[in-house]
Amino acid sequence: MQIVLNGEPRDVSDSTTVRALLCELHLDKSAIAVAVNRTFVPRSEHVTHRLAAGDEVELLAPMQGG
Repeated sequence: MQIVLNGEPRDVSDSTTVRALLCELHLDKSAIAVAVNRTFVPRSEHVTHRLAAGDEVELLAPMQGG
């Protein structure tokens, strides 16, 4: 199925969860905030929140600066 990840189309398997997507992308799960269809997904729900075709997923990482 296809989702939109940070504005770019991406193919993922039908049973992909938020956690599986983060693992597939080799991202530090503790440092990433995730929104699906503009709704924040709490870290406690990453394992159970399944993505659906057409979902718009935004991954946000904290930035340092000044």
